[in-house]
Amino acid sequence: MKQLDVVALTQDHPELNLHKGQVGTIVEVYEPTVFEVEFIDLDGQTYAVETLNASQLMQLYYAPLPQTA
Repeated sequence: MKQLDVVALTQDHPELNLHKGQVGTIVEVYEPTVFEVEFIDLDGQTYAVETLNASQLMQLYYAPLPQTA
C-alpha cells in the first residue's frame, strides 16, 4: 500500500469510534506496514485521522486488476 491508496478497515476499533468496513485514504507512510489514514464523511469533513497497521486495512480497487498467470 502507498500514499493516496483507498483502504477499508478490516476490524472494529471502538476506542477510536471506527468500525470494520469504514473507508479512508492513506495520507502518510511511516514504515512499509504503518500508515496514517484519514477518514472523511460524504460532506468532505474529516472525522478521524489514525495511525494503523497494514494488518488492520484492506486496499480497495476501482478498476480491474491485471491478470496473473
